[in-house]
Amino acid sequence: MANLPNCPQCNGEYTYEDGVNYVCPMCGHEWSQTAEEHAEEGLVVRDANGNLLQDGDTVTVIKDLKVKGSSQALKQGTKVKGIRLVEGDHNIDCKIDGFGGMKLKSEFVKKI
Repeated sequence: MANLPNCPQCNGEYTYEDGVNYVCPMCGHEWSQTAEEHAEEGLVVRDANGNLLQDGDTVTVIKDLKVKGSSQALKQGTKVKGIRLVEGDHNIDCKIDGFGGMKLKSEFVKKI
């Protein structure tokens, strides 16, 4: 059997693979297998409160953000599910309902 990592939330040892994610049956937490790869590569992304972000996390926007090419602003409190961490200035890649795919800076979000 493969050596799978323990759950990052409850430290449960009974994790299993589900496609490209790991799942913990004890607490129900799901996280991306690529989060492990990013940790090994040294890609460290923190939110506005200093919490470590991982691929697949859910975050909330902490201030109104102007969206280039749109007359609407991304409102404070907007929930963003299933983020992906990328290199660069805008280090969060995500899809937001009503806006589509976009990149955000981690300093304008907080982890839920």
